[in-house]
Amino acid sequence: MMLPTHAIAGLAIAAPLLALVPDHATAALAGGLVGGVLPDLDLYSGHRRTLHYPTGYTLAAAPAVIGAAVLQTPLLVALAFVLLGAALHCRMDRYGGGLELRPWEGTSERAVYDHVRGRWRTPKRWIQYDGSPADVVLMGLVGVPLLAVLDGPFRWVVAVALVTGAAYGLLRRRLATLAPKVFGTVPEPIAAYVPDRYR
Repeated sequence: MMLPTHAIAGLAIAAPLLALVPDHATAALAGGLVGGVLPDLDLYSGHRRTLHYPTGYTLAAAPAVIGAAVLQTPLLVALAFVLLGAALHCRMDRYGGGLELRPWEGTSERAVYDHVRGRWRTPKRWIQYDGSPADVVLMGLVGVPLLAVLDGPFRWVVAVALVTGAAYGLLRRRLATLAPKVFGTVPEPIAAYVPDRYR
């Protein structure tokens, strides 16, 4: 799924703290947002493998959540939601399409790498590809209610994510056609850093 959907999902899992533990809601929202985005920082270097740990984030989240519930420090709350957001991100990638430039073609059986099992998990394709109409709808279903409950910078993050995600959804297939043309013209020293799927 696309990054705006992941960012919004990270905020959504932390949003209940606005009502349950309002003193720690800001830390939880910040953590959820960072966790929702964090795994995709590997986009240009081993995407869905370098920073994607579907089992690892889940296992690390359990003690962090317990520690945050017992000690209730902002740092532990933020850490717990970073790990929860990252675990959710990896799970969502598994529900999407494969790791390829044109995932609607269904040629890749690589959704996300599981370091614990030492193998790629296969895509379920419930959301056919990042930026698909279903992805945009999911983003909207989760994001629009957040606009009503969040305020300040988090509301702005959701608004920007919704606009960016909708625009990306409209352009997604065109970008797949454009990418090989653009990345095929980069100078050789830079080309070494361009993922194979963009060539």
